[in-house]
Amino acid sequence: MLYRLLRSVSFPYIGTAFVGNKRQKISSLWRLHSQNGYIITNLVSMINKQFAIRYSSLKPQFDNLVIKCKSIRQFKQVHAQIIVHEGFLPHETSLPELCRLASFCAISPHGNLFYAKTIFDQQPNPTVQLYNALVRGFSASPTQPQEAIFLFRQMLRNGVGPNNMTFPFVIKSCTLSSSIEFGILVHTHILKCGFESDFYVQSSLIKFYADAKRLPSAKKLFDVHPERDIVCWNSMVDAYVKSGHMDLARQVFDQMPHRDVISWNSMINGYGIAGNLDEAKRLFDQMPERNIVSWNSMLAGYVKCGNVEDALRIFRHMPYRDVVSWNAMLACYAQNGKPNETLALFDEMKLAGIRVDETTVVSVLSAIGQLGVLDKGLHLYLYISEQGININLIVGTALIDMYVKCGNITEASKIFNSMQTKDILAWNTMLIGMGMHGYAKDAQNLFKQMQKEGMAPNDMTFVGMLIAFCHAGMIKEGQELLSSMEGAYGVEPKVEHYGCVIDLLSRGGRLEEALDLIRKMPVEPNAYIWGALLGGCKIHGNAQVAEAVGKYLLDLEPQHGGRYILLSNIYAEAKNWDDARMMRDLMEAKGAAKVAGLSVIESEDGRDCKEYIYHK
Repeated sequence: MLYRLLRSVSFPYIGTAFVGNKRQKISSLWRLHSQNGYIITNLVSMINKQFAIRYSSLKPQFDNLVIKCKSIRQFKQVHAQIIVHEGFLPHETSLPELCRLASFCAISPHGNLFYAKTIFDQQPNPTVQLYNALVRGFSASPTQPQEAIFLFRQMLRNGVGPNNMTFPFVIKSCTLSSSIEFGILVHTHILKCGFESDFYVQSSLIKFYADAKRLPSAKKLFDVHPERDIVCWNSMVDAYVKSGHMDLARQVFDQMPHRDVISWNSMINGYGIAGNLDEAKRLFDQMPERNIVSWNSMLAGYVKCGNVEDALRIFRHMPYRDVVSWNAMLACYAQNGKPNETLALFDEMKLAGIRVDETTVVSVLSAIGQLGVLDKGLHLYLYISEQGININLIVGTALIDMYVKCGNITEASKIFNSMQTKDILAWNTMLIGMGMHGYAKDAQNLFKQMQKEGMAPNDMTFVGMLIAFCHAGMIKEGQELLSSMEGAYGVEPKVEHYGCVIDLLSRGGRLEEALDLIRKMPVEPNAYIWGALLGGCKIHGNAQVAEAVGKYLLDLEPQHGGRYILLSNIYAEAKNWDDARMMRDLMEAKGAAKVAGLSVIESEDGRDCKEYIYHK
């Protein structure tokens, strides 16, 4: 009967009662097992079989066992004994122990928040200590910090007064759940309850306002804090850093009576983000001690500024590298047009035994896309599956981009259709890929589908659609889309959109219309737009329009050798030899050089990609 009763109230583990009558023997056994680290399960089993004693005499031993629990299963065994000895309904003798058990289960790394909440829900009148245990546990949860806020509201509704141990963790939960307005209300309640001068409450409020970027409020509390600890100082430094106020951050940093590694790391990271690498390096060299975050902050600064050489120097000098270090260096290579170096470093990372994560594969996929080597992409996709790496939104979009750049629209579509969640970047990547490879009708269908699913197009969506129309020669559709962008979709056309339509008109031989659109467009035409029109002149042999376009283009890009050569070739095809020769001479006089061609060829074994430069 007791077993069925306990199972019905959501306590899944039920032990048997202690039997026996010699307290001294129990205490001796308890000490023996605790000292020798025997499994708690064995001890409970032995006591069950040999001794019986009132629960009240076992309280010290239960407290000792709670501390030594290493798993939720062991915790449930101890909890079961309390239930068996004291009955299901708690009373004065068992409530303190239940509070300790719930606290352990909520806070301990070996505990379980769900189980702690179950214990809490079974109490008819939870104390402030029990509320505090649950609030503290949920405030440390990466996924459920808002539960602490719900518990705080519940305790107020039930007339349980919060104390100075409640507020710091409620405030922390407000930060983690981005509940800024509620955090301000909690601050008001703190003032009402008279806890504003409590050291820990005041420190938590400073950090809350600092993390919320409410700098005046944070600074006001900071200035009146009677005993600022290192956490308060670091909170202010970090707040100024995250807000981009490096001068103010440096003022606080220089005033600190003591600095820890967090203080130094925050400043180095801030200078790196601001692009002030000289100051970041100066502080880095002055640090009394460094940890992995220090090295990674310095590395991230060089990566952000595209300084590959210095990033590699820091990376190679690191005493220890974690996955963040490897990912930063991989991103540095991939973002700065060094795909072969990216793949080589990826192989080195695997040999070093570093576990690859989602960030890693995004950089490697980018490198493969830059090289256009589909076989490597297919191998990496298999590797992702074998390693159990989650194909989340970012990885899925990177896979689509890689397949698109390698020319495999079919595989890109499979990945796209398999994604549970899609953001605008995923839609645009797929749409642009279809457009680049001539799948204009598919791009149109995808454009309709995204609107049907409630995804509003942005400016890059229209670039993708116009690219699709351009590759398919769909002039009418391109013109209609450009004219409807602002009125129908609320997206103002930019120079990129006009450039696509001008390219579309130029390829279709409608050069005068393209020139007229350039003259009427509300944005200043750039070299890409004039270049698209000049390309159309070459295709259709119109030297007259080319001459007019060339004047604007050479003013914008006087050092671009390709423009001179294209104009020279247009004149030559029109048998205007003097102007053709003049363009060649002008190119030489300006010191303009044609950009060398580049080919990437994958080796037969697929292990390497060679780059070949050629001149024409």
